[in-house]
Amino acid sequence: MQEGDSAPNFELKSNDGSTINLESFKNKKNVVLCFYPKNHLFACPSKKVYKMAQSVVSAYSDIVSADAVLFAISIDTIDSQKKFVEEYKIPYLHLSDPTKETCKKYAGLNIAGMAKRTTFILDKQGVIKKILRDIDVERHGIDIANSLKHL
Repeated sequence: MQEGDSAPNFELKSNDGSTINLESFKNKKNVVLCFYPKNHLFACPSKKVYKMAQSVVSAYSDIVSADAVLFAISIDTIDSQKKFVEEYKIPYLHLSDPTKETCKKYAGLNIAGMAKRTTFILDKQGVIKKILRDIDVERHGIDIANSLKHL
């Protein structure tokens, strides 16, 4: 997938039990899709997930004020997503992709079969306007907010 492409629809369950259908936001909201490997890994990557979440949470009001919704997506189970969101008091939904289809289609999978850390910023028409691949986890929230300002 590249910038300028239409974002493929998906339907995934979230940590709060709701089902999110990407097309339901078309012509209503800008959408941010943050793909990441997994919530709780042993070693360094788990710290990256937490730092990335902290960064996004700190910029969340700027993201929402850009008429956007944000979803974090990984291959974790709904229970794992729920635990992670509660543990770190995250205000946005985490979506579960246990079949890996959405992660594969958007971010691609790493050698361990988990989503590559990638963020997609979609405009209200569902067009991919920005893809962030080389993510600085500590600046990620600011980078998302700045990208939304340029839509």
